[in-house]
Amino acid sequence: MWTSLKAQLLEVGTVKLTGADATEYESKSTAGPGAGGRGSVFFSYEGHRVRLAVAEDSPITIRHIGGGTVMLTYGCIEVLGKLEKPGSHCPGQAYITISGSCIYHCRYCPVPGNAAPTKSIDEIVTLVKNAGDIHAISLTSGVVGTVEEEEKRALDAVLALKQFNLPIGVSIYPVAGTAQRLHEAGAGEVKFNLETATPELFKEMCPGMDRDLINAELDEAVTLFGKNHVFTNLIFGLGETDDEMKAAIDEVCRRGIIPTLRPFSPAADLKDLPRPGFKRFMNLYKHHRAALAANGLDTAKAETMCIACTGCDMVPGLD
Repeated sequence: MWTSLKAQLLEVGTVKLTGADATEYESKSTAGPGAGGRGSVFFSYEGHRVRLAVAEDSPITIRHIGGGTVMLTYGCIEVLGKLEKPGSHCPGQAYITISGSCIYHCRYCPVPGNAAPTKSIDEIVTLVKNAGDIHAISLTSGVVGTVEEEEKRALDAVLALKQFNLPIGVSIYPVAGTAQRLHEAGAGEVKFNLETATPELFKEMCPGMDRDLINAELDEAVTLFGKNHVFTNLIFGLGETDDEMKAAIDEVCRRGIIPTLRPFSPAADLKDLPRPGFKRFMNLYKHHRAALAANGLDTAKAETMCIACTGCDMVPGLD
């Protein structure tokens, strides 16, 4: 039931909140789906989780009964569940964006238009201290200044956060040697995003970025961090075919990398492009599950970032 329900909810991607005040359950983010928007909520049902952006015109309604207990309604679907408190952006994790702006302008990404500030190390440490009951720390970032400067901020943050004795995951745009330096600093997992299914689509969607470099750092990361601890986002809904996405999934799994299949969210230059549909969610989910199994990859061993959270994506093995 959950897999089908989550695919239907992610097909829409938004929710209208009604009932009792749910402010304490809302999260605002400067990265990922819904970045810069009104905010989002994490709905959970029988140990599973989905993150939905808050929107007054959504066909999905969550009525807050009180104490986090909610009734989700979508068409003929009615499900009694809970809202999770987000802590620092993500339930159970301090998920922190270091730089909330970016010098790159990927056509689907709202971050360059947000002009959010870069956090200091003291601010990052304070966010973790105030995050409540967490089991992991995750860092992500746009790129402000140069890629090398952004990597330095991430390395400094990892060194400062080791005092918490929690697994630390880092997702940044790499330069040569980034995986090695993050490993030496104490990061436990990394995510370098290939973003698109094909090199041709990457060139169109992510001008100025180097896909070959990302691939090289991913392969190096697998040798350092091990299988089940290296990830990459693959966004579906950007114009690729199912066969192209399935080939990309197979390729990264073969190399020991767990792909996060991220549904496209309309934003930036592509704000008028529709989200992927339910059938596509289910089709790719089944292929994703088979590819992970065929290559001995286990999402349950991930400790940080998007695979461990599961809110924005369908994660075989956890959903």
